[in-house]
Amino acid sequence: MDGGRLDLDAFPAIHLIGVGGVGVSAVARLLLARGIRVSGSDVRESALTKALAAAGARIAIGHRPENLAGADLVVRSTAIPDTNPELGAAAAAGIPVVHRSVVLDALMVRRHAIGVTGTNGKGSVSALIAWLLDAAGLSPSFAIGAVLLNWGTNAREGTGRHLVCELDESDGSFANTHPDRLVVNNVEADHLNYYKDLEGVLDTFARALSSPRAPAHLHANGDDPNVAEVLRRAGRGAVTFGVAHGCSYRLAAVEAAGTRSMFRLEGPRGDLGWFELPLPGEYNVMNAAAALSVVLEEGVPAEQVRTALPAYLGLENRFTLRRAGGCLVVKDYISHPTGIRSVIAGARAFAPGRIVAVFKPYRFTMIHYLQNEYRDAFTGADVTLLTEMYTAGEVPIPGVDTEWLAAKIRSAGSEVAYVHEMDAIPAALRERLRPGDTVVFFGGDDLFGVADRFAADLDAGGGTGSGRPS
Repeated sequence: MDGGRLDLDAFPAIHLIGVGGVGVSAVARLLLARGIRVSGSDVRESALTKALAAAGARIAIGHRPENLAGADLVVRSTAIPDTNPELGAAAAAGIPVVHRSVVLDALMVRRHAIGVTGTNGKGSVSALIAWLLDAAGLSPSFAIGAVLLNWGTNAREGTGRHLVCELDESDGSFANTHPDRLVVNNVEADHLNYYKDLEGVLDTFARALSSPRAPAHLHANGDDPNVAEVLRRAGRGAVTFGVAHGCSYRLAAVEAAGTRSMFRLEGPRGDLGWFELPLPGEYNVMNAAAALSVVLEEGVPAEQVRTALPAYLGLENRFTLRRAGGCLVVKDYISHPTGIRSVIAGARAFAPGRIVAVFKPYRFTMIHYLQNEYRDAFTGADVTLLTEMYTAGEVPIPGVDTEWLAAKIRSAGSEVAYVHEMDAIPAALRERLRPGDTVVFFGGDDLFGVADRFAADLDAGGGTGSGRPS
């Protein structure tokens, strides 16, 4: 152990359950780079499992006790149920089991670790930090919960001392990690299957930031009242970023430039000038301000940042934009209403026609607790299509379903249609779409498959309809 942390040298062979998950696979890739024998299992093959197999991991499709053969340690995420047969086999064989975050923390030992957490944007901020450090010649390692388009991977082992990690707040596991520098991007009510309410979120963050092993260097959103409350409870100061006067790194001006953004940043020692970000939306500019606050504090010159930032390509399925058949098709993984509202506003800044939103609702608890926020989030869209909810195995809440959510959104004056089956979404869109419209898909991989097929159909001349109301 190193200061109570897991000693990876004691475990030459590690097995990861759910290794195809984007967070778990990132840890697996860094373990391989350490020379550890890695095995893993998942319910289905994916691009991530194939990439790990190509990198030298032993991958099994399907969860079976025999997959643990030779393992000294088993790694799980919160998504793995206690009934998983490999967990039972590990207990029977006396093989220790740890959460993914514990291994990520062990990977931070003897590195200069930078962690990013918060409700929205933590993957984008992490990716921006990694890209800007790399452009400065610092060759960071990183483990991020999405594929970075500049590298085509969600994790890599660099040659420098920095390790940049996206830290998961959804289950409180970010508190198991101890980076040297931590960014709290924002704090809202989310993942209410775990936290129950906003108070639970605030308490978890405050306890983590006031613990004896809290990060020495803290960066925080200076515009977020919930972040301010967390800092107050934790008794912490921070390097702040935001629009508000008094922020350490202040966004003094923001301008839209098509699908790009221009912003002027003021730092602790004066005006840093204008920067160009190749992404639209004020929320992406705020993510950039968070990242710049870190890399500038790490000593990267502002001119190097100014040169590197326009070459940043973003994350897969985070405002991924495609032109198809005279329309624009956007995919974004966000499901929280604040993020949805921000993405719609970002699209509105450059879209030539209407905004059509397609949303696959996520969890009964989220829809129930944040019903009014969802109602308001879609008012920025001209048309909204909803499809069947992804429940994540939650127990239903009486009266809370997709039709109920459609009525709630419709009550704010929005045009809403409920399309029961995802496969019927392309036809429903073609009936409503006009040339020049932008269609924004909010959901996961299954919905994004529909988005890709829809875009391909438009490219093939599938055409648009009259745009008439349903």
